[in-house]
Amino acid sequence: MPSLPAPVIGDAASARGSVRIKDIVDIRGVRANQLVGYGLVIGLQGTGDSMRNSPFTEQSMQSMLDRMGVNIRSQNSRSKNVAAVTVTSELPAFIGTGSRIDVTVSSLGDATSLMGGTLMMTPLYGADGEIYAVAQGSLAVSGFASEGDSEKLTQGVPTTGRVPNGALVEREVPGGFNDDGKLAIELRNPDFRTSIRVVDVINDYARSRWGQPVAREEDFRTVHLKRPSEVSSTRFIAEIGELRIAPDQPARVVIDERTGTVIIGKDVQISLVAVTHGNLTVRISEMPSVSQPAPLSDGQTVVTSETIIDAREDGGNFAFVGGADLETVVRGLNRIGLKPTGIIAILQAIKTAGALQAELVVQ
Repeated sequence: MPSLPAPVIGDAASARGSVRIKDIVDIRGVRANQLVGYGLVIGLQGTGDSMRNSPFTEQSMQSMLDRMGVNIRSQNSRSKNVAAVTVTSELPAFIGTGSRIDVTVSSLGDATSLMGGTLMMTPLYGADGEIYAVAQGSLAVSGFASEGDSEKLTQGVPTTGRVPNGALVEREVPGGFNDDGKLAIELRNPDFRTSIRVVDVINDYARSRWGQPVAREEDFRTVHLKRPSEVSSTRFIAEIGELRIAPDQPARVVIDERTGTVIIGKDVQISLVAVTHGNLTVRISEMPSVSQPAPLSDGQTVVTSETIIDAREDGGNFAFVGGADLETVVRGLNRIGLKPTGIIAILQAIKTAGALQAELVVQ
């Protein structure tokens, strides 16, 4: 089998910060499909659904036993070894009949753990209502729960598990891979400059490989490809995917106020500003004291409380923050010596002042 030609990636300096095209794009029409089903997990050690609180579990168990020739509809089941579950999976592109895929099993009722259970045969449906796979097998549960009279220990999520290779594909999804010579790739992080760079690198390679350009940009997300007639679609996409470019990224600052995380992009700039920040700390202390009556008196012992409030404010020094590159910006912020919450407040204030030359995203 002939090997792929060496892709053209430019000089070594530009290649150091580059990535492969196949790592930043998706091929239009090549996609996975979601599957979902409803089933029963059996074999639990008393950690399944209670039939009184989960009537759908009892109905499902009765229906399953009816199909097996066992009639228990006139009896009330008290078993807690069964749990109703939702089974989800993802059908990869181009997967064939008879292949196996992983499934995720999640409890629907009040089961406390699925550990040690076995998933009964469960059909998995696509968005069109057709059955595409059938799942069955033993569950692998990473979480656990232990409970005593006065304490409970839980690690992970014991009501969710996986069945590796637990579903057998019964129907193939019609492929959307266009083989008429016209293909399209879409950037996962759309950007006008990145789209142009992808087109230029592909066309430079195509001229030396096939003697003609093959790429044309549609917008900041989509690039159209025209496959040469002498090469198959699979080989064409494989060669194009190995080419390297340096993707562009917008100047952006991302703030997560819940965790105090601040992410600053490479091209973020701050116009020179003077910043001061004062930390106000308020401490409230309760000092309980016991008041006792005099000896041989008719009084009662009572507990009183004394509240002490202490307010302190630290900081207040001015510092210059600004710079045309990421290193200078970070060094200026660190000079103030604040915690992440303080840096978040300063970045928001700098953006309000118009000195932050970047998009500010608060999560």
